[in-house]
Amino acid sequence: MRRQKREKSDRAFARGYQSGVHGKSRELCPYHDETVKQSWLNGWRTGREDNWDGMVGTAGVCRQIQ
Repeated sequence: MRRQKREKSDRAFARGYQSGVHGKSRELCPYHDETVKQSWLNGWRTGREDNWDGMVGTAGVCRQIQ
């Protein structure tokens, strides 16, 4: 049985989160569609907050991404 793909905005959030956790600039957002771009930026903000709170490496493993 095939695994269904997640919605594009969910994937954008997850990728934005990873960029934020790794300290990358928000200017690196690869999306141009406004709704998907907003999801990426929301993920990026959440990732940056987690980075600032020290939830990186093994401390961030338990963090659930949407």
